[in-house]
Amino acid sequence: MKVIVVGAGVVGTMHAWHAVERGHEVVHIEREAEARGASLRNFGQIWVSGRAGGEELDTALRARELWEGIGARVPGLGFRAIGSLTPVRNELELAVAEAAVARPDAAARGYKLLTAAEARAVNPALRGAFEAALWCERDAAVEPRLAQLALREALLATGKYTFLPNREVRDVVRENAVRDDRGETHTGDAVVLCTGAALSGLVREVAGEIPVRRVRLQMMQTAPLGEPLTTSVADADSFRYYPAYASPALDALNEGQAQDPTAAAHKMQLLMVQRLDGGLTIGDTHEYEHPFAFDTLEDPYEHLTRVVESFLGRPLPKIRRRWAGVYAQCVDTSRVVHRQRVRDGVWLVTGPGGRGMTCSPAIAETTANELGW
Repeated sequence: MKVIVVGAGVVGTMHAWHAVERGHEVVHIEREAEARGASLRNFGQIWVSGRAGGEELDTALRARELWEGIGARVPGLGFRAIGSLTPVRNELELAVAEAAVARPDAAARGYKLLTAAEARAVNPALRGAFEAALWCERDAAVEPRLAQLALREALLATGKYTFLPNREVRDVVRENAVRDDRGETHTGDAVVLCTGAALSGLVREVAGEIPVRRVRLQMMQTAPLGEPLTTSVADADSFRYYPAYASPALDALNEGQAQDPTAAAHKMQLLMVQRLDGGLTIGDTHEYEHPFAFDTLEDPYEHLTRVVESFLGRPLPKIRRRWAGVYAQCVDTSRVVHRQRVRDGVWLVTGPGGRGMTCSPAIAETTANELGW
């Protein structure tokens, strides 16, 4: 079988990976020299802890298993099974963490409530003030700016994979065939369109208006911290954002503790991961209303800096990079991904939202299974 994959972000690359793993030939087409979108502009978190119970958690746990296996074979991914800590500062936040630990699927996530001293034993860099922390053992990390490059190198070594950069697919010209902007037609036994947040143009032509929206975010990265941050770190605003934490305790938190005005205005949470070079990737904001702003605003960065420094008990290193990104998210956020047959032999896979880096190996595996690869 020959599979044509359009889009070299993490979702497209994982579709290519599963096709090659099953013995198929892959032609992988990317409109730029390499992927430049949300697949690089994220935390690199394999984020199990906040996922909704049921299909979403099952997908994340399967993806976590796949990431670990792929990471063992492709060290350039930088896979680390580091877990995460969410420090809490008061009784309202603690009650949400306690409700999470009481979930029937808590063991599958690796949830455990730690005292402040226990949390510092796990992550000594957390020298600031907090009362306790929610530990999630199943969370992990990879290097988002390196992952697709490392996977592509491994795919090229198989002899079954061809990468065609700087080509934009313009048309689905017939069953199992697409034409690029150089006028070349690529025909296979299956075509998978993994176009990320590019929802107009080709996607609109072949699929019409789909129930997927674009979301914009802001993030930043520091110079090396100078010491290990041994886990990823979240703050209690993540309780407000992720569905796993829905509970009467969360209702009480929302009613009894107003979110910081800047965090509320920009729909923020803190997530933080240390990169292999020692720097910290820190975010993020969420903007849903179009047209998106083209500015990166300073207030969110200042808020994140205050929160991080309060947990670390020390000043942040110099900020080296700030950026904005856009990802595609299903309008019904309970859906893990939008997967649609748009022509005979042609499928569109998009809209994983902030789950893309976490869930892409399992999303691609499901596509491969459903298509009978």
